[in-house]
Amino acid sequence: METRRTGTVGRPRGFDADEALERAMRVFWEQGYEGATLTDLTSAMGITRTSMYAAFGNKEDLFRKALERYEEGPASYVARALRRPTAREVATAFLAGAVEVSTRPDCPAGCLGVQGSLAAGETGRPARDLLADWREGGVTQLRDRFARAVDDGDLPPGTDPLHVARYLMTFANGISVQATGGAAREDLQRVADAALRNWPPA
Repeated sequence: METRRTGTVGRPRGFDADEALERAMRVFWEQGYEGATLTDLTSAMGITRTSMYAAFGNKEDLFRKALERYEEGPASYVARALRRPTAREVATAFLAGAVEVSTRPDCPAGCLGVQGSLAAGETGRPARDLLADWREGGVTQLRDRFARAVDDGDLPPGTDPLHVARYLMTFANGISVQATGGAAREDLQRVADAALRNWPPA
């Protein structure tokens, strides 16, 4: 009896968890939190509901893990942009990344962080709140980076780092929505370029 229990505990999962999570991320990205049914998710992941619950938890848990994967993968441009040496380069790389990730031909249009809960009702509140916090975290990161730029003299004295951060995030979110509506990458890049014409001089 003891041997049988040990064998069960040690049994391999039988599927690639990373690949399954990648597929779940794409379903959420394309269909949103509420639009993605458990059947959609498990079919794309190639696993049963029992396996999904065992490996990832419930749908909300799976969405949280998918968002983390999105941040580490397609949305990793944010972290790279924040490391650029000047505030203007940060802003340029941030908006260029938003355009690129929203219009990749091999991925759903738009941004998971924006599209994931736009149409969410009450049952989608956890995902909506999670994404609101996630986007606000991005604003905070930009604000802190621009605050350092003010201290370093890279942005003019009196510049409001939070205002600049929200300005960029608003454009990035708009780029995502426009991409979902079919706007071309070239057109969205022109929008990003226009947003930077009002960038404060050092």
